[in-house]
Amino acid sequence: MKAAAELKARLLGSYMGDVRARRISQRYLPSREAIVEVLELILDLMYPGYFGRRDLNSDNLGEHVSEQVALLVPKLEREMEHCLCYGREREAGREREAGREGGRPEFGECAPRAHELAEIFLSRLPDIRNLLIRDVQAAFDGDPAATNLDEVILAYPGVLAVSVYRIAHALYDLGVPMMARIMTEWAHSKTGADIHPGANIGAAFFIDHATGVVIGETSDIGDGVKLYQGVTLGALSFPRDASGQIIRGKKRHPTVESGSTLYANATVLGGQTVVGADSVIGGSVFLTRSVPPRSRVSLKEPELRVGTRDGAAEPDAIYFDI
Repeated sequence: MKAAAELKARLLGSYMGDVRARRISQRYLPSREAIVEVLELILDLMYPGYFGRRDLNSDNLGEHVSEQVALLVPKLEREMEHCLCYGREREAGREREAGREGGRPEFGECAPRAHELAEIFLSRLPDIRNLLIRDVQAAFDGDPAATNLDEVILAYPGVLAVSVYRIAHALYDLGVPMMARIMTEWAHSKTGADIHPGANIGAAFFIDHATGVVIGETSDIGDGVKLYQGVTLGALSFPRDASGQIIRGKKRHPTVESGSTLYANATVLGGQTVVGADSVIGGSVFLTRSVPPRSRVSLKEPELRVGTRDGAAEPDAIYFDI
């Protein structure tokens, strides 16, 4: 068909004319689906009996853990290997673009390092679980609507978002950022909470309702912090170099010290901004400067107009039917 041939020619012209958003003649690319499988296996190890097998008891729990770890290890190592070689392949490409030699990684070259990192990551799982138990307890203690810990684990999107963040942060810390980002973006799509895996978050962290929360890469959050829906810990601006490119690796996001609470839709911006310990930031506050410990920051209450629907309304009153 002429139309099909024309379409093919136009698409090929687009692919070859602009190297962005195409991936050809390259070996390595992380698999989102495989990384989500890895994540789900880890979540089952963090919360046995909740997300996978339901017939667990004290007699078969050890066998179950052994089986899950046996399933997890090869998948984890394989995806780590792909992520590591993907990074090396990209670096080699940049070297070639700059006119320097940059050979592609050989098949199997990244496997030893992936094996080493997987062992380190697996050794950290008990510590991650200990943090998660404190997060779950913080969610229960911080929400009077919660009836038990099972409800918190099974139903609370903020707990799922934080659970995935804890796992992804460990991978980010080990130098596998692509794997970590895929995990946290999966959680973002499920929960509405966007937590960058590079953020540093202390123990007993709770996000109530979760939807719309954004926590930037260089945020530092202390112990026992509580956020409500819509809170943003973001950057004021992006520093740029002489060529106009964003300078990466600088602290761009705020610090929230231990014991603080940020209510719905509060926005705190800037790498030098510090919310002092045990502070309360009210709803819809826009904060770009530091506040000392035990601060209470709120907006001045707006003026309200109250009318009636019997014709005796105040002038200019507006009513809505929904």
